[in-house]
Amino acid sequence: MNKREWVDIRCDINGKWHEFTVSPAMSLMELLREEGLTSVKQGCGVGECGACTVLIDGVATDSCLYLALWADGKQVRTVEGECRNGEISKVQRAYVEAGAVQCGFCTPGLVMATTALLAKRPGRPLTAQEIRRGLAGNLCRCTGYQMVVRAVEQCQTEQYQAEQRQSDEEQQA
Repeated sequence: MNKREWVDIRCDINGKWHEFTVSPAMSLMELLREEGLTSVKQGCGVGECGACTVLIDGVATDSCLYLALWADGKQVRTVEGECRNGEISKVQRAYVEAGAVQCGFCTPGLVMATTALLAKRPGRPLTAQEIRRGLAGNLCRCTGYQMVVRAVEQCQTEQYQAEQRQSDEEQQA
């Protein structure tokens, strides 16, 4: 491809703005892996396994299908961006505590899909069926999904209880 056809983009990756010159055919997954963000796995390459799931402006997205040039001006988050001050996120901790990590290949994509799912949940905990439906784009052959569902239930219960405490405190104030 002629170098003149390449595109300059600027995007926020895990809270830091970056500038790139990318081929119009380059996937976001390829760009992220070239940048050393190896939590973004190259699985099926056709958007069926979810191993490459990242958040783009808060929406779970298969980065193997998303062109890098489409990320211009967007906020991209990977599992590497979920850690704060050396601490893993609540979702990551729930996965570890529930034993939903097994081989680990699909875990980063599942964690990002869970993060998006919990951010848009209704004002109540999701049912196991809703969790399974919400994570249907992510394949895991090791866990049978029961531990994954347990991790999401644990995380959302903690999140829901914290929201209830905050609401109660605001009403008492």
